Amino acid sequence: MSRRGWLLFIAMGVIWGIPYLLIKVAVSDLHPAVLVLLRTLIGALLLVPWAASRGALRPLLPHWRAVLVYTAVEVAIPWLLLSDAERRLSSSLTGLLVAAVPSVGALLFWLMRTGERIDVRRIAGLVVGFLGVAALVGLDVSFRDFGAVGEVLIVTVGYALGPMIISRNLKDLPPVGVVAASLALSGLVYLPIGLLQLPAAIPPVPVLLSVLILGVVCTALAFLLFFALIAEVGPARATVITYVNPAVALLLGVLILSEPFTFGAGAGFLLIVLGSYLATVRSRQPSGTPAPAPLSPR
Repeated sequence: MSRRGWLLFIAMGVIWGIPYLLIKVAVSDLHPAVLVLLRTLIGALLLVPWAASRGALRPLLPHWRAVLVYTAVEVAIPWLLLSDAERRLSSSLTGLLVAAVPSVGALLFWLMRTGERIDVRRIAGLVVGFLGVAALVGLDVSFRDFGAVGEVLIVTVGYALGPMIISRNLKDLPPVGVVAASLALSGLVYLPIGLLQLPAAIPPVPVLLSVLILGVVCTALAFLLFFALIAEVGPARATVITYVNPAVALLLGVLILSEPFTFGAGAGFLLIVLGSYLATVRSRQPSGTPAPAPLSPR
């Protein structure tokens, strides 16, 4: 890759690895619905005018149903569940569980495409990846927190379904328009809920900074950088950041929030990343359309 490609790749690896840390800080004082409201509104305020000026919103109108479904499974539902789960789970554990998205996506892709060939390597990848999730849950999670783990696993399904909707129903639409619309729609949905849950006092500075960084850097800026990365190195290489993000989430949780680095975290991380790679790597002989890159900042 070019030097610019490497810089964009490193930036995206970090930017999509830090939301778990920021969410953990923010939900200490904010209700999850308030956090989703603020993050989506900040992102929408920055991206909607940019998308509108490029004529990227009008083409979405004939496809409004698919846009609504994409918004629900990729932004509105996952971001709420993720924020609620982090009230009980560590940021590093949450980031590692979300790393199972490629494996979940591969499984859903095969289940939804009759006649798709499933070779031994990919089956092994699914088994290894889900063993990694089992290692995380079995070694690092109390039975009282199984509900939070369930929320994160629903998030992985949503994040896996989102790109499928893009590839099947929205692939010919401007990506910036799809993401800007999904953020704006999510913000409108959470507006009445979030207003009712606003804190009585102004949250501490670390919480406010976390929300601002989530909205500006991890949402709006992340989108712009991600598509610059795709343009520079291609979609296949761009998706490799999926394997970098959980390592960043784990590192930041341990170093900044003093979260424990356990055997379960280490083993789970290695198994999930290895399983995701085996389950999604393309064969030498093409066997179907590869999964597209995610079109929404995490």
